[in-house]
Amino acid sequence: MSDELNLYIYLNICMFNSQCFHTLNKPFLNPPDWVFRPVWIILYATILLSVVIYIFCKNMENKTKGYIFFTLQILLNIIWSPVFFGMKNIALALFIIILLDIFVILTIKEFFKSSKTASALLVPYLLWIIFATYLNLSYLLLN
Repeated sequence: MSDELNLYIYLNICMFNSQCFHTLNKPFLNPPDWVFRPVWIILYATILLSVVIYIFCKNMENKTKGYIFFTLQILLNIIWSPVFFGMKNIALALFIIILLDIFVILTIKEFFKSSKTASALLVPYLLWIIFATYLNLSYLLLN
């Protein structure tokens, strides 16, 4: 068997054992586990505030693209964790988070047409998921 296939089999077996997940090589900038909860609480609050501002903003008549992009990025956000942590599929999770990055950028762009404030509230979220993309890619490359 090739080394790549052996590594793939090892990772799939390893990822189904949560203790084993913690033994994987971690990226250089991997934050401690306790950081994620408060960051996501703040980010979800700003995401919610952003969409509420967008909904009630009367600067634009047709906001359909903004709603579509927002909905798609939320769905991608929701499915990333079960794919990464539940299915233990780091490669598929990377694909999902790259799509998430793209749709958050598109959402910011559409929200900006209606409300600069709604758009700006999504920038910290974008920065965090770009960082999460680095982490996801690093886990894939390091293990």
